[in-house]
Amino acid sequence: MIEVNALTKYYGMTRAIYDLSFTIEKGRIAGFLGLNGAGKSTALKILAGYLLPTSGSVRVAGTDLVAQPDAMRSRIGYLPEKPPLYDEMTVDGYLKYLGKLRGMDAATLARRVPEVIEQTALQGKGRQRIGTLSLGFRKRVGIAQAIVHDPDLLILDEPISGLDPVQIVEMRNLVRSLGGKHTILISSHILTEVEETCDQLLVLDDGELKAQGTEAELLARFSHSLNFDLTVQGDPEAAAEVIAATPLVTEVRTGRFTDGYATFGLSLSKDEPAELVAALVAAGVGVHRLEPARGALENAFLSMTGRGGAA
Repeated sequence: MIEVNALTKYYGMTRAIYDLSFTIEKGRIAGFLGLNGAGKSTALKILAGYLLPTSGSVRVAGTDLVAQPDAMRSRIGYLPEKPPLYDEMTVDGYLKYLGKLRGMDAATLARRVPEVIEQTALQGKGRQRIGTLSLGFRKRVGIAQAIVHDPDLLILDEPISGLDPVQIVEMRNLVRSLGGKHTILISSHILTEVEETCDQLLVLDDGELKAQGTEAELLARFSHSLNFDLTVQGDPEAAAEVIAATPLVTEVRTGRFTDGYATFGLSLSKDEPAELVAALVAAGVGVHRLEPARGALENAFLSMTGRGGAA
């Protein structure tokens, strides 16, 4: 769906991004992960057709950015970090206006605008002026304008920036609901957001792509310790005995016990947790959840970007 090869952008003598190469398959949700100033927004603006690269190539569904910029833009929806909204317009009026700018006819807009309103949970807001909406709803309007023309690629720059915890969960669910139908590329400097939302991670630092892959792949490559949180149901003492008798387990941290469940923090000598799960099941212990320990992605990120991390 997206093919990027040796993408580079200079502003005068200042290098913003350098030699980025990656692919994103159709229907996937990919995320640029990096600190402020890592080059995320520059890369997104190039992919959205707002900037031309200094060198390199971008193809979206076979269409070349440099050779056919207008054709490519028609296949892309873009939400900048600060949505380009007109406060004096109603939500319906704004979406129809943006649709007309994209060449949509009246009949298509009459069908498409209600669909987009429903997709982005803006029911009841169609006749409301945008300037009276909360930040969360303004972000939703921003996404609605980005998908009104049913693009192949949806680009979202820091979609949760400034949102409260409830709005963050709602935005995360909205983005996930759009995956599959649209290929989505988001940017964020918030690790947990990319971790919760994206199928594929692209780690940027100082304008360069330091690593790419799924969360599991990156943790396997860059996490220096295999730390997991194990939650079991049943007798915690029986679970503790099995854990202690499994050679794979090198460390057991303090357990937590609530409502019939026990959670243990574990360190493993190798990335083969199925061995532990099999031992627990054989002993009659119910395995409720086994997942990388919280903070594992943060430590891996530090390792990817050469900023330290666990040794």
